[in-house]
Amino acid sequence: MENILKVDKIEKYYGSRSSLTKAIDNLSFEVEKGEFVAIMGASGSGKTTLLNCIGTIDKVTSGHIFVGDLDITKLKGNALNKFRREEIGFIFQDFNLLDTLTAYENIALALSIQNLKVKEIEEKIKKVSKELDIKDVLNKYPYQMSGGQKQRVAAARAIITNPKLILADEPTGALDSKSSKMLLEKLEFLEKLGATILMVTHDAFTASYARRVIFIKDGKIFKELHRGNDTRKSFFDKIIDVVTLLGGDLNDAL
Repeated sequence: MENILKVDKIEKYYGSRSSLTKAIDNLSFEVEKGEFVAIMGASGSGKTTLLNCIGTIDKVTSGHIFVGDLDITKLKGNALNKFRREEIGFIFQDFNLLDTLTAYENIALALSIQNLKVKEIEEKIKKVSKELDIKDVLNKYPYQMSGGQKQRVAAARAIITNPKLILADEPTGALDSKSSKMLLEKLEFLEKLGATILMVTHDAFTASYARRVIFIKDGKIFKELHRGNDTRKSFFDKIIDVVTLLGGDLNDAL
């Protein structure tokens, strides 16, 4: 299988020489095309820092991150902006939709930047809105939508440009259980369509929808779990077992 993401011996330090904190410690892993991977860990484990480095929101101190054949740790200026615009899709916990735009306009914005024709934009939005079950809210503003609808609009915006990699940061964190389940089922569906998803979560239920879970502790990989042929319930139980092994306050990781 083709690797979409390769994280190669990355380290990330914060602070000054007199007071250094190592957030990521010589961490390496790969994600294949079409794979749905969850990153789990307690608060302060380095999982959000890792996602920010992959999304080029933050920079690694050492090591390399490849998306496809591109070493994104070397990107600057226009090349970096082009990469963010065309190769990465973001789904944030707080949706990050523009309040003054309708759902349709929020989704279309990413395509408008690429100078696509109106008809092509309409066709793409029609397709993605059907996949994510948001056709009924396309003409609504964010304040007129439920949390689940807003998050699915955010997911549509993330995938509409057909990015190499979708990064999801606690995508169910602001949702109720029903909306969370609906979003996760849609992410599973996107994976089956060939999307590559890397999701940071502290929630075992959310992680159980992924095909693989990488557990991080103190900036290092603690363990990996592969779902294989397990049911989601069985995989959830295995995730809980690893969370217990991680130690500390269970509520920090669930």
